[in-house]
Amino acid sequence: MDVTISAGPAFAMGTVTLPPGGSVRVEAGAMAMTRGDIQIETSTRGGFMKGLKRSLGGESFFVNDFHSGSGGQVGVASTLPGDMAKVTLDGSAGLMVQSGSWSASDPSIDVDSKWGGGKSFFSGEGLILLRCSGAGDLLLSSYGAILAAELQPGETMTLDTGHVVAFDETVQYSVRKAGSWKSTILGGEGLVTDFTGPGRVWLQTRSTNDLVEWIKRVNPQRTNS
Repeated sequence: MDVTISAGPAFAMGTVTLPPGGSVRVEAGAMAMTRGDIQIETSTRGGFMKGLKRSLGGESFFVNDFHSGSGGQVGVASTLPGDMAKVTLDGSAGLMVQSGSWSASDPSIDVDSKWGGGKSFFSGEGLILLRCSGAGDLLLSSYGAILAAELQPGETMTLDTGHVVAFDETVQYSVRKAGSWKSTILGGEGLVTDFTGPGRVWLQTRSTNDLVEWIKRVNPQRTNS
């Protein structure tokens, strides 16, 4: 996937250049711009159940495939201000992606969901992560800047759950309280995720959960009496 990321890390947009006969798969609603010879095809890509499982992972039930006969461009942007990163998969292992962080990918990348049990309870985001597999490129989006880390075998990295974007399937992970129940409730840290290498981990510098809580504090909901 030939992609140029501009206006990052605050307001990134990924511009995918399609050669003649090329295609790119985009999350529904993520297209910001098209240029040149571009046609769009909307489907569940895998049938009803595949679309349903993907929607449980936080993405749209539908996806859009953009095709070009003679060449063109597709601009992709996320809902919240933040960064984007291009990730390459070689087909040997999948990539686990947090809800809402998959924006686009080569048609050769399969985007599915994977039941993770209690381990994937990322700050109330749900029990299902997206699993991207196959050989090709994909585009991740984040809230805030996006940073990547390479973990060596046995090396551990801990992230606040709201800052997780994606990680290689080779990385082991577990979710726990940041400290005691007292510090979890009163200290505001909540849950953290321990990642153990080998593999790559991507994090975002802002948390959507923190944004929602801040909005609730400054604009509390009123109930009608």
